[in-house]
Amino acid sequence: MLSEPQWRSAALVLPFLAEPTAAVTRAFVGQASLLRFPAATTVFAEGDQCNAFAILAHGRVRVFKIGETGREITLYRFARGESCILTASCILSDRQFPAIATVEEPVEAFVVPHTVFQHWVDTFPVWRTYVFQLLAQRLATVMAILDEVAFQRMDVRIAAFLLRQIPADTSALTLTHQQIAAELGSSREVISRILADFTACGLVQVARSSVTILDRHGLQRRAEKPS
Repeated sequence: MLSEPQWRSAALVLPFLAEPTAAVTRAFVGQASLLRFPAATTVFAEGDQCNAFAILAHGRVRVFKIGETGREITLYRFARGESCILTASCILSDRQFPAIATVEEPVEAFVVPHTVFQHWVDTFPVWRTYVFQLLAQRLATVMAILDEVAFQRMDVRIAAFLLRQIPADTSALTLTHQQIAAELGSSREVISRILADFTACGLVQVARSSVTILDRHGLQRRAEKPS
């Protein structure tokens, strides 16, 4: 059961809980718990049963797959006000978790048991809408990743990835080649080869555990999809 301050915090990330007398609000306050998970916690491993559904109040979780060769690929991340679509899918279909979910930044999450989650989907239209919108948004994210993996050259993907990661006020990224490979579903060797090409073209400067962008406009041209 949530305290009043916890309920108010939940209403900030789920605005449909703002009305204290609403049935969905009373159910959420009575049956949700606020839990904390430190960084590097494995929330779900591949093959786990999904026995709870969590909505993040703070922090960030990464969901990824590891192939038989040991390569990783990031499927998506979720943060404040969001949840994991694979968890929702597994609960609704009674299937095991098909990926790995780990905490990247310390998490506070509102957690409800899987049976309660299913009951709310059947009972509360506003909760059902939230879950289906979440599924639609994340499906679009995963489809975009599938498009990249299947149809885009790796140099295009790396250039676009670096541009997405770089803050507006700096040109340096703290990233290893292995981390980039894990994000994009490639191998460290391929990443290193392409970054060496970018370096030779004067686009980036590579050092141990860092990549500095020297020519943002040139990198943007490399990130554009070939016609």
